Amino acid sequence: MKFLVMIYCDDALLDALPEGEFDNLMHGCFAKADALRAQGQLRDSQQLEAPATARTMRVRDGRTSVVDGPFAETKEYLGGFNLIEAADMDEALRIASAFPWARTGAIEVRPVRDMDLVRKRVGA
Repeated sequence: MKFLVMIYCDDALLDALPEGEFDNLMHGCFAKADALRAQGQLRDSQQLEAPATARTMRVRDGRTSVVDGPFAETKEYLGGFNLIEAADMDEALRIASAFPWARTGAIEVRPVRDMDLVRKRVGA
C-alpha cells in the first residue's frame, strides 16, 4: 500500500537550529531515504522550494486567476514529501517517525488512493 509522507516546515524552528544542524538533519534524511529505497519502500522523495515561489491558480465561472504565493497563510508549510510503500498505516507511521522533521514542523501521513480502482469505477 502506498502512503504519502508530507513534511511540513516551520521556519522559526528551522532558523533556531544550531549552526550546521540543518545540514546534519538533511544528511540523516538522505541516508534514511537511501536505505528505504534499497528496501523497496521509497518510491519517490522530493524537496519543495519556499512558499514564496509558489503560484495559486483557480478557475471559477470560466475565468482563471493566478496569485503569488500559497493560498493559506500558515506558520507551517509543505516543504517536501516521500512516497512510500508500507503494509498499513502503523508501518507507514513507523517509517515516517525515523525522519527528524517532526522536531521542526510536522509530518502528515496519508494513504494514497488506488487510481486504477477509480479509473475502473468511472470508466476511464
